[in-house]
Amino acid sequence: MTPSPTHVVLMPSYNAGPRLLSTVGEALRHWSPIWVVIDGSTDGSAEAICRLAAGDPRIRVTVRRRNGGKGAAIASALPEIQAAGFTHVLSMDSDGQHPADCIAEFMAASASHPGSLVLGRPVFGAEAPFARLQGRKLSVALAWIEILGTGIDDPLFGFRVYPVGALRQAFGATRHARRFDFDHEIAVRMFWAGVPVLNKTAPCRYLTREQGGVSHFHYLRDNLALFWLHVRLLAELFPWRLVGVWRARTRHAVRACTAAPLSP
Repeated sequence: MTPSPTHVVLMPSYNAGPRLLSTVGEALRHWSPIWVVIDGSTDGSAEAICRLAAGDPRIRVTVRRRNGGKGAAIASALPEIQAAGFTHVLSMDSDGQHPADCIAEFMAASASHPGSLVLGRPVFGAEAPFARLQGRKLSVALAWIEILGTGIDDPLFGFRVYPVGALRQAFGATRHARRFDFDHEIAVRMFWAGVPVLNKTAPCRYLTREQGGVSHFHYLRDNLALFWLHVRLLAELFPWRLVGVWRARTRHAVRACTAAPLSP
């Protein structure tokens, strides 16, 4: 497979264990190059992926000594990614939940609409925890309030393609969005900025511990962080951004009418 000169898979990872190598291997079957950001891992996965990358030029690894969160890991890689000539990044979790076989499809959608944010709309299996599914419904409802209507089908699913320049601008607009609040806040802020949004379905799987699944979600800490996220966004929206967001929504509607249709 010829490495793409414009679109790169960016995979932040924190203590993913053996799943990291498996996920990178699955991704390489569908795309290259792959950039991995080790976000302060202490489980030996950093050493394992560095050994693999030493013999495979399709993989590039950056190691952060301290854990800063998913958003911080992605933000730290963007200057080098842009300097290397890449214009778009597909973010993909290292824990095996995201569908490697959808990478090429999402990259093609991005190439057809290079100014757009391509968001994954997850399709869950029967193994998905009920509490997580209900929490996502609440997050979708809050996102629709924050963007004054529909347009973001799932603000938490991290399998998505960003235009690098627009993503860096969104990071520059906030001191937050560096940890678990990253996926939701960045999607909302890019919508606010007028970045067109395309929603595409993709399967999402929850792996058991026996399958190598890992989760760093802490219900109390991270739900409090999400609560504070929505307080911040709504306080910024009303009244300071209300007119601007409404205008952005109008631009989104115009683009949706004129853009070529994509497969769901």
